[in-house]
Amino acid sequence: MANWTLVDGDWDLVANKSGATRLGFGLLLKFFELEGRFPDVLEEVPPAAVEYVADLVKVPAADFAKYTLVGRTAEYHRKQIREAWGFGRRRSRTRRRWPSGWP
Repeated sequence: MANWTLVDGDWDLVANKSGATRLGFGLLLKFFELEGRFPDVLEEVPPAAVEYVADLVKVPAADFAKYTLVGRTAEYHRKQIREAWGFGRRRSRTRRRWPSGWP
């Protein structure tokens, strides 16, 4: 589960979010980091990861079912994550690095 742990800059990105949005964003962030893409459906995110990240962000894991991968909020979240990784314009001066061994 270490790959799903929110670290340093991750917390800055989830800080202004709450509830299902906080959990969904955190899971999208880590899924993108691990897979190099966003999930097409919520079920692509491993249930163990949902439980783990839910515990980290202090949101019930069941709230992930309330998060939607379509619509303006999800589009904005994907944009924030791409920018954090250095794709397109970004707000941060520090560019994130892919984990070693990333495909």
